[in-house]
Amino acid sequence: MASQESQGQTNPIFKDYLPGSSDLPEQNKPVEPRSLWKQTSHTHNLPPGLEYLNQLDRIIIHQQVELLEAILGTETSSKYEIKNHLGQRVYFAVEENDCFDRNLCSPLRSFTIRITDTTGREVITVNRPLRCNSCWFPCFLQELEVQSPPGTIAGYVVQNWDPFLPKFTIQNESKEDVLKIIGPYATCGCFEDVDFEVKALNEMSTIGKISKYWSGFVNNVFTNTANFGIQVPVDLDVRIKAVMIGACFLIDLMFFENTLDGL
Repeated sequence: MASQESQGQTNPIFKDYLPGSSDLPEQNKPVEPRSLWKQTSHTHNLPPGLEYLNQLDRIIIHQQVELLEAILGTETSSKYEIKNHLGQRVYFAVEENDCFDRNLCSPLRSFTIRITDTTGREVITVNRPLRCNSCWFPCFLQELEVQSPPGTIAGYVVQNWDPFLPKFTIQNESKEDVLKIIGPYATCGCFEDVDFEVKALNEMSTIGKISKYWSGFVNNVFTNTANFGIQVPVDLDVRIKAVMIGACFLIDLMFFENTLDGL
């Protein structure tokens, strides 16, 4: 009788086990709740244009090379293709700001990135104000807002102060902490990929990563072109997936915008 009761009960240790984690949770280790990041909405309740993200666990972001920028070294508005793991374009992103911001403030510049689907409909808007990214100014660090659909907050990316490691917090529309992003001590990535790990709030379980792909000596030295990959659980809330795309843009500008970065 006791064995039948035990079979009908769910072990609470495994109730909130995070996908993508290589280790099983231990009894003496607090388990991270999934409710803030797991997809709970039905497909018909998703923000318009994000339905396709619902089935993706890998997203590729490819920055398009601007001929004028490559030849003259002049900073132009960035354009990105957002693709699935098969290389098929899903979205297209264009940065909006003025020439003064791009060339004087460069990696610190404010911007609005508008992301459209294959029909040209804007589905995600990413807003970044002009802020500091130095550990000497912990009260004015980077914060990025993601809207989907435009005008409706999907979440935020907030830089956390740390003297050694790049750290960010992913927040939902209510500014509740959802996930952490932790980068390596050195982001130069000489002849190899650079990984920013996506972790649970306890920073113990790794559930994904944002990777800056090594794209060759010529591309990295003579252009600012960047290729990124995002790997997340397929059941991650689709709004948080949109915020992760915004986090990728922020990481690109903060750590890989200068021509010699990424070597």
